[in-house]
Amino acid sequence: MILDDSLGFILNNAGRKVSQLLSLRFQPYDITTEQWTLLNRLIEEDGISQKDLAKRVEKDQTNVTRILNQLERKGLVDRETNTQDRRSFLTFVTEKGRKLNETLIPIENQVVNSVLEGLTKSQVKELARTLIHITDKANFHIQNGAN
Repeated sequence: MILDDSLGFILNNAGRKVSQLLSLRFQPYDITTEQWTLLNRLIEEDGISQKDLAKRVEKDQTNVTRILNQLERKGLVDRETNTQDRRSFLTFVTEKGRKLNETLIPIENQVVNSVLEGLTKSQVKELARTLIHITDKANFHIQNGAN
């Protein structure tokens, strides 16, 4: 089999290239795509625990803690002790974090639109449905022992 004909390789390569392009566009703002993903998820539901955030971004808690440490050093998030569980922290987006996210959303939209250029709206919708299906199936197999 030729690697370039492998759908797995094609999917991975496309995702990696879009991520690289987004990283380049985010560089002037001193934020990585991983950091932006957490920041953006927190804006959707501010004040959640690191454990809940890890689930929402589909990353392990250790990585989420590392990324939150970086975001906190940059003044983009604050963590407060969870009054209902003193072993955990609740994370909140700062005003600086909200402003940065407002700046980054149009950049992300521009990057996505640029790589989808030439596709019709119905092709984009079908692509999204297909990718969601693939993600759901992969999650199913991961949760059920990768069978």
